[in-house]
Order: sequence, then structure tokens, then C-alpha cells
Amino acid sequence: MSVSTDNLKGFTLALLSSGFIGASFIIKKKGLRRAAASGVRAGVGGYSYLLEPLWWVGMITMIVGEVANFVAYAFAPAVLVTPLGALSIIVSAVMAHFILKERLHPLGVLGCVMCIAGSVIIVIHAPQESAISSVQEIWIMATQPAFLLYVASVIVLVLVLIFHFAPHCGNTNVLVFTGICSLMGSLSVMSVKALGTSLKLTFEGSNQLIYPETWFFMTVVFTCVLMQMNYLNKALDTFNTAVVSPIYYVMFTTLTILASVIMFKDWDGQSGGKIISEICGFVVVLSGTVLLHLTIDRNSSISYAPLSPSLSACLSHGNGETMKYTDEEEGVSGRQELY
Repeated sequence: MSVSTDNLKGFTLALLSSGFIGASFIIKKKGLRRAAASGVRAGVGGYSYLLEPLWWVGMITMIVGEVANFVAYAFAPAVLVTPLGALSIIVSAVMAHFILKERLHPLGVLGCVMCIAGSVIIVIHAPQESAISSVQEIWIMATQPAFLLYVASVIVLVLVLIFHFAPHCGNTNVLVFTGICSLMGSLSVMSVKALGTSLKLTFEGSNQLIYPETWFFMTVVFTCVLMQMNYLNKALDTFNTAVVSPIYYVMFTTLTILASVIMFKDWDGQSGGKIISEICGFVVVLSGTVLLHLTIDRNSSISYAPLSPSLSACLSHGNGETMKYTDEEEGVSGRQELY
């Protein structure tokens, strides 16, 4: 099956993004640990990491990756670009193996292979987007009743998590902080795609900056990204990265694909076979991601969070206090994208 030129461009940019972001998380994690040793931890509301140079090195590396990711959304559908974020987990695992001397378990290698295989399936069967000639077309998609209902549901859930659950169990249950990041992330991806498409059209000669919708989408992007960055830092500083990464990836990717299918109608016009193939590819990537992180957790983080038959019970045990001073022993993280 042939892959469209735009999808190929989006795929290439997503690969570059994964490389930069995969490297950035190891650097950022070390910066957070170093900042916690001399100030208030991000997990309990501190911002001392802003004075830590190593954290900024990681942040700059991540920004480069996010810019590539941003442009990728202008060329390819979110159904294609978002699941490819799992490839940064492979980058992190390989870097940890060679740089931090973390031995990659054979099952971890299998997880990497599954991520690559699933990504190939997704790329082959990814939908071809319909041509968009104006940001006003995207605005019509964003204001359809089905998507407005999704947005309203996300806002209500985020407010409940922030004002009710975060004060009571935010530091003991990883689902709170990662849930906020994932929900806001699904909205930021939709706005990023709208903004990226607007800028692409502008550079092609059709100025979209004259429309207020473009500036609205830009405002939404900045608002969502700032919230994601804040709560992602809380999650990373409070919980074991090997626990945060797969849970955040699952929630963020699933919600983003759901939002994209509702807003951009990615699956309209596709055959049932192609849709099933894309879902299967996503499940393979998802399984590889979880398998990779379970082996990382087993090799490097045994003292952090014992595996439990109940996933939610396992997550609630991932309190960061048990791994606060193990800087050199963790070194592997997944892709916690801002968008």
C-alpha cells in the first residue's frame, strides 16, 4: 500500500521528534532530582527546578522535539503522528543501556520490536486527510456539537481532578496528575493541528493570521501546554518514571485519537479493514510500550513499586519518596509529550 507524500513528511518529522524528546526526558529527570536536593520538590508545589541549568538543557532539547512534532501535525493526521510517540521510549531505553549502563532486558527488546512493528502498521494504514483551505473550515469542525460535548467533558473532568482529587490524593495516586496532562493534551493536539495547518497555509500564500480563529487556537495551545508542563513536572517528581510513562502514554494517545476522530473525522471514508488494522497497530504499540516499561521497572526500580494484580493498586504505590535519591539508577523514561 502506498503512503501519501504528506503522511511521509509527517512520519519523518515524528521520528526526529521522538529522538529529541527521548533524550530530553533523561536530562530533565536528572535536573528535577538535582533541584529537589536544594529546594522544594516540584511534586509538592516547588519551582526550584527553574533555577537548575540541567533542567533547562532538557527543556530546550524537548522544545526542539516538540517543534518537529508540531510541524508533523500540519502534514499528517493525529491518528498517525500521536502513536509514534512510543518510539521515543525506545530512544530512552537504548540511551540508558549504553550511557547509564542500564541493561535492557530481553523482554524489553521485544517491547521495542513491537513498538516498531505497530508503528509500521499504523503508517501503512493511516488515513489520508482531506484538503483544508482555511482555518475557518477547522473552526466549523471544532464547533460541531459532538466535539463541543467532548471539550465540555474534558474541562469538567480537569476541574474535578485539580480542585477535588489533587489536594487529597495527588501525591499518592499517579492517575491524578497524568489524567490532567492527558485530558489537556488531547485538546492541545487538536489546537496544535489547527494552528499548524493555519501557518502552513499562510506560508503557502493564503494568509490565515487575519482570522481571529487562528489566534484563538494559538491561545488554547499556550494555555494547555503550560498546564501540561506544570502537572507533568509534578508527576515526574512524585512518581517513578517507569510507572508514569506507560500510563501517561496510554491515556494521552487514546484521548488524542478519540478527539481527532470526533473533530477531524479521520476514519470517515476508510474501510472497516483499514480502521481495524490501525487499531491493531495501536494495540501492538501499546503492548510493546507497557512491556518495555515493565521490564525497565523490574531491572531498575524494584524498590519503587511492587507489581500488583490490580493496575490501579500498582499505580497508587508509586510514591516518589522511595526513589528520591536514586538518580543514577533510573535513567529511562518514556515520551511525556506536551502535545
